[in-house]
Amino acid sequence: MNYKIIDKEKYYRKGVFRHFSEDCKCSTSMTARIDVTYLVEYSKRNGTKFYINFLYILSKVLNSREDYRMGYLWQTDELICYDVINPTQYVFHEDTETCTPVYTEYFEEYKKFYTGALNDVEEAKKTREYGLDMANHPNWFDASYISWLSYDSLNIELPDGHLFFAPIINWGKYREENGRLVMPVTVRLNHAIADGYLVANVFRLLEKEINSFVES
Repeated sequence: MNYKIIDKEKYYRKGVFRHFSEDCKCSTSMTARIDVTYLVEYSKRNGTKFYINFLYILSKVLNSREDYRMGYLWQTDELICYDVINPTQYVFHEDTETCTPVYTEYFEEYKKFYTGALNDVEEAKKTREYGLDMANHPNWFDASYISWLSYDSLNIELPDGHLFFAPIINWGKYREENGRLVMPVTVRLNHAIADGYLVANVFRLLEKEINSFVES
């Protein structure tokens, strides 16, 4: 885990950061549906899991820009940017109706990521422990698939004043609309390091990367 310290006096969002980390501590979130028709077709054609393919694309998008890799060291009051952030995915256990967090390492190389993510899921199926360990995984972001519902909105609440900068991403079942398969995705970021543009940009980048991925 490597990171660089951001000089808050030279930070390009200096004023916004000060306001939303001191005066009005809050988050910003957005839900939108993205077209996953070609990604579903690609996954079926290649015998791969749509879920892991999307997780790879999501991880690639969030690692493509420093704004999505920010962190806060409360012990020293330092704003930092990680070199890389990794997804915390989840395995749901039907028998106990509970889930187990799965720490998966992001690799830009697709096959390496796919193999690792798949193995991580299989290992997590063997336990029923919750096993969340955020202290030892500071540069992991939350990536949670809500497989039971193609929802229209979702909101994640955090304690007031909590400077938690890691992205929280949720997505639901895809459904057919006008002959296309669309999937709800929810992006939550701390307002101190992101605004409406940066949240909306995640959806734009997802659609762009999906197109690149299926054409490769």
